[in-house]
Amino acid sequence: MTLYKEFITKLIIHNFTASLLAVFGVGSVLIFTTLTISASEVMLLMLLLLCSVICMSLCEWALFRIHIAPIKNVFKDRDTSLDTLDAAFRQAHRFPLLSVYRILGPHLFGFSVPAVLLGMCLIKNNLLNIPLSYILPAFAVTFLVAGMHSVIEFFLCSKAVKPMLITLRNKGLMLYGTDLVPDREIPISLKSKVMFSAIYIGVYPLLLFALASQLRFKEGVAPGLPEYWSWSMLIVIMSVLFAVFGSFLLFKNISEPIEKLQEGMAEVEQGQFHYRNEVYSDEFATVIAGFNKMIRGLKERDQINNQLLESLYTTLASALDARDPNTAGHSIRVAEYSVMIGREAGLCEETLDDLRKSALLHDIGKIGIKDSILMKEGRLTMEEYEEIKKHPVIGASILSSVQPAEMLRPLIPGVKYHHERFDGHGYPEGLAGNDIPLFGRIMAVADAYDAMTSDRPYRRGMPSETALSIIKEGRGTQWDPVYADYFLKIMDSFSDRQLMNENRENG
Repeated sequence: MTLYKEFITKLIIHNFTASLLAVFGVGSVLIFTTLTISASEVMLLMLLLLCSVICMSLCEWALFRIHIAPIKNVFKDRDTSLDTLDAAFRQAHRFPLLSVYRILGPHLFGFSVPAVLLGMCLIKNNLLNIPLSYILPAFAVTFLVAGMHSVIEFFLCSKAVKPMLITLRNKGLMLYGTDLVPDREIPISLKSKVMFSAIYIGVYPLLLFALASQLRFKEGVAPGLPEYWSWSMLIVIMSVLFAVFGSFLLFKNISEPIEKLQEGMAEVEQGQFHYRNEVYSDEFATVIAGFNKMIRGLKERDQINNQLLESLYTTLASALDARDPNTAGHSIRVAEYSVMIGREAGLCEETLDDLRKSALLHDIGKIGIKDSILMKEGRLTMEEYEEIKKHPVIGASILSSVQPAEMLRPLIPGVKYHHERFDGHGYPEGLAGNDIPLFGRIMAVADAYDAMTSDRPYRRGMPSETALSIIKEGRGTQWDPVYADYFLKIMDSFSDRQLMNENRENG
């Protein structure tokens, strides 16, 4: 209900402010600078204006309550039907146009009819010394001012109604899974909006000045006199200010959706596919719908590409492990352990994804190692071991040759440096401490644990407790103590949960 109250408050403030400026601003300036009247007549005219404003407000409020009712029903009832939401959304779309109807209907005639009738009564009773012939030009001026007021109110209402449209649309999506926007009729076309606004803004100052000058000439003030020029400058400035404000609102109304689309396109260029939830009542609604359709297509294509890449990484890792039956599943397990460590360390999801991919491909360089060495059942000779030690560099070289290079660049450090030791006695470059890239330090722990607990032709895999004890002893020498501790903590927690489950089953 807060949004509804804010919406009503904005509309009332806009209308009240514009009405005061039009009636007591423009109207008063025209009356009291154009006509030659006494102080008592000034008071009578002020009273006449006040009575007319009250009548105008009552008439406009009566029609406003009818116009706002479909929107109010949504916030009044807890259980809102889809039909109620749809009716409210349609009405909110039309609200800027309805504001024009209210101003050119009950607003204009609710003010001008009482003003004309009261004015004629005052003139006939000799309380106002103004010719009856002034009534028609005065009505024409009132119509001009009301027209300018309606142009300004249209654009102010268009801005005020946007949060309401977005809220109603979100309600439809959340409650019924229905988007209220597609296939909407356009309440007012962009062509009509620009054409009528531009014409009125351009013609308004000229017509207002012409009508005011006609009244001024009847008062006996001829062009060329200083008094006339000071008066005419005041009327021109006032008319131009209204026209400039209307032009500014027209410009903002057109430029805002263009700016939103530019923001969306800039996000797309950066690989961020976000839907635009702005709702418009002109052709920009179709443009936004087209943009969102494009985003939907890009997201679907991106999702398919990601699925293909994920399958490629996993399949390639499985193919590498399948080459040597003794290491089946090794790359997938190293990837799982690495992600567990990274998540415990608080790495972001994007970095964790790169870490997992790097771990899946960490042994890709073994493609370049001879089968006679890679699948040898006995212990390796020094020469054979030196050959095996080349696989991180070979793997990094393979990934570096893939295009586009930036896609796999984040994965290379893990592939190249997962055999470095924290004390600097590892390979291929003998890096030490934090000089070893992050992925290399994390994957070194995961790779070592899986290697120690997996069977080999020349030995059986050691128990998990023994492998964890070795990692604990090697923290700070072979492995980064921070990530070694993270892994030990994870495995301890896993052991505790496993023990609890066994006790629960036995109990």
